[in-house]
Amino acid sequence: MNGQNVWKRLAEYALPFRKQIVGALLLLLLGTAAELAGPFLAKVMIDNHILAIHKTWYRFEQQPLTAEGSELGVQLADRYYIREDWLGSLPADQEKKGSRAQIVTEGTSYYMLDRELTEEGEPRIEPLSASEGRDRVEATLVRSGQVIDRVQGIRLTADEVKSLYSSEIPPILLLAGGYAALILLSALCNYIQILTLQTTAQRIIQRMRMILFTHLQKLPVSYFDKTPVGQIVSRVSNDTEAIRELYVSVLATFVQNGVYLIGILIALFILQPQLALFCFLSVPLLIGLVITYRYYSSRYYTIIRSRLSDLNATINEMIQNMTIVQALRREAGVRAEFEKVNEEYFQTRIKENNLESLLLRPAVDLIWKIALTVIIWYFGSASFHSVISFGALFAFVDYIGRFFEPINMIMNRLSQLQQAAISSQRVFDILDTPAEEKRDGQDMQRPRGEVVFEHVSFAYQNEQYVLKDVSFTAKPGQTVALVGHTGSGKSSLMNLLLGFYPVTRGRILIDGQDMREMDTRMLRKHVGLVLQDPFLFTGSIGFNIRLYKDEITAEEVQRAARAVKADDFISGLPQGYDEPVVERGMTLSAGQRQLLSFSRALAADPAILILDEATASIDSETESSIQEALHVLSEGRTTFIIAHRLSTIQHADLILVLSRGEVVERGTHDELMEQKGLYQKMYQLQQRHLSATVEQ
Repeated sequence: MNGQNVWKRLAEYALPFRKQIVGALLLLLLGTAAELAGPFLAKVMIDNHILAIHKTWYRFEQQPLTAEGSELGVQLADRYYIREDWLGSLPADQEKKGSRAQIVTEGTSYYMLDRELTEEGEPRIEPLSASEGRDRVEATLVRSGQVIDRVQGIRLTADEVKSLYSSEIPPILLLAGGYAALILLSALCNYIQILTLQTTAQRIIQRMRMILFTHLQKLPVSYFDKTPVGQIVSRVSNDTEAIRELYVSVLATFVQNGVYLIGILIALFILQPQLALFCFLSVPLLIGLVITYRYYSSRYYTIIRSRLSDLNATINEMIQNMTIVQALRREAGVRAEFEKVNEEYFQTRIKENNLESLLLRPAVDLIWKIALTVIIWYFGSASFHSVISFGALFAFVDYIGRFFEPINMIMNRLSQLQQAAISSQRVFDILDTPAEEKRDGQDMQRPRGEVVFEHVSFAYQNEQYVLKDVSFTAKPGQTVALVGHTGSGKSSLMNLLLGFYPVTRGRILIDGQDMREMDTRMLRKHVGLVLQDPFLFTGSIGFNIRLYKDEITAEEVQRAARAVKADDFISGLPQGYDEPVVERGMTLSAGQRQLLSFSRALAADPAILILDEATASIDSETESSIQEALHVLSEGRTTFIIAHRLSTIQHADLILVLSRGEVVERGTHDELMEQKGLYQKMYQLQQRHLSATVEQ
């Protein structure tokens, strides 16, 4: 599956939630725009208001009046001062009456010079003798050891500085309030979009997991024969979780930081085109980093997800077979196998970590530090010569930091993007596995139970046939027993009847209808199955008998349990039918689990019943009860019994003796004994073994 197809399918899963995603992304854009607008307000506040006192001032001997007759200016001692940007409010003849003055600062002290300095620079302030109650100073501008200019002036008091700033306080407060409002708006938008995006992503993954789980139930049994359970569990849990991060973190990060970058570049061009062009020089380097990282990381993450599945498969296999591992003292061998898989996973992770450590944040930070150093070195010194304003330099340094931070965020999310892409491919591989064909959507009527095998041959692989030209007929209500040595094909016959595998040659008829024309999933509703090692689900005793069939009442559950003699031990449990069952029912004996399995089959009332070595784990004392249960269970339904214990099938209407995939003998117990063939030898061998056991 190519990458383009993966992203297209991921978008299809998000399509039902497009309104929530679009809404969250719009909030993201709004919050980002609010955050980006902050430095612009800061620039205006610094240049137009906080540093406005350093603009050129005009000194008037008399109180200036505006064209409307209003007083204008700030009074210092017996003179009046107007800033250059206020001159537009004066009549033209009044503007010419003012003489230029300048304010300079030293530390926290402010000084009003009698005229402007002839050149830009930082003058040296020296105190003079006080005059007319004012502190007089002299500002000397020195360059290369030579005095360039010398101007006298007065030292401003704190009240006078406040009066000079009096007209700037309202706009500063307004801009500061606007900045705070933008921060709050950004925080609110980000909170709502994160909550919305997180909830939406959880719903997308919830839906994906349900689709995946449902599809797994529809896959043929042959798929599970070839695929370790741990790998399937890893894809349903770990891989879908990696995809969730795509919708939650990666999507938001790429959109938000993409908008950030575009907005910052626009702001940089507005502030200073030269600086913006300088930032563009780093873009090719960043693109090269991304391409290099994606090339190598895609290889590593494919191996990582595969090794993680192997880890889960090894753990699952060990836990399921812990009894055998401990009984045979194979802990060291299992540990060595796990250590090998774990080491391979570790080594691949180390390679991926080294790649991230080199190409992600450290590399971007290095480019950022170099760019910031050059900007401050070159343009910082230029700000003192009015090439750019200090406010513009401040805003630019702020923006340049913000320019590289989203790049860092995007680079850090590239690993999650790669993981999500690889995980998506693994999940879609399962979803693309063909399910069992559903031939029609109609529910199947309960069959009468006539089963006919016509020249059936079957091979799991190629031409290696495990069944060869098998033919027999089971009439409704009959009991058919299948006996033979291990590997003779008994279980394979029943797997074909359940539709787990397709017939290679020949055909199977149910009530005269070919199974190829039937929906096998519908057929299984009318087929009961009791295995040699019955599986009990976590829940209660009653739940395990009912097994998700809510239409089965409590009375029917108890009736089924009494019919197969299971009620005797259930009634002795502390909570009876509500007694909890732990995983696989390991707190119950093998015989008790088998009786519950019989109860489950009887409660379902199947038309066709398959007993696969159902009495193999039953002790001799319980066998008589099981025989009675079998008679009750098989009454009125076609029953197939796979048995090694021949004493349990003497009542069967038809016994098929299989050898190497062929039916070599058939008939009732008495008929087969008279034939003195393979069946008789097997029966006599078991009887002699049983007699020897009793004598001992």
